[in-house]
Amino acid sequence: MDNRIAAALEDKRAELESELAQLSAPSGDSGSIDFGKRVGEGTSMAVDRLSLVASHGQLRVMLADVQRAQAKLAEGTYGRCDRCGVEIPAERLEARPWAVLCITHAARR
Repeated sequence: MDNRIAAALEDKRAELESELAQLSAPSGDSGSIDFGKRVGEGTSMAVDRLSLVASHGQLRVMLADVQRAQAKLAEGTYGRCDRCGVEIPAERLEARPWAVLCITHAARR
């Protein structure tokens, strides 16, 4: 069981690191937004960048959870909430092996 969980966590970690690397890679544009004749295009580019920043942040949080779940697996505390210590339901861990918080505390995040 632990080997399966460890493999799933490692796969997710690699996937997230790859996605973060792609988001962090420099794009082909110069980094400036031109608000010349077509303001709508500049606005669209700004919104796209804001979305990328939000996505990057969400991926970083998820990567931190995966890394924490890997550490908990090594410590022998995997499956327990980091905040209250209650056992995380098996169904939650099956759906989200990197869960480090119970549903109650995850909702307050």
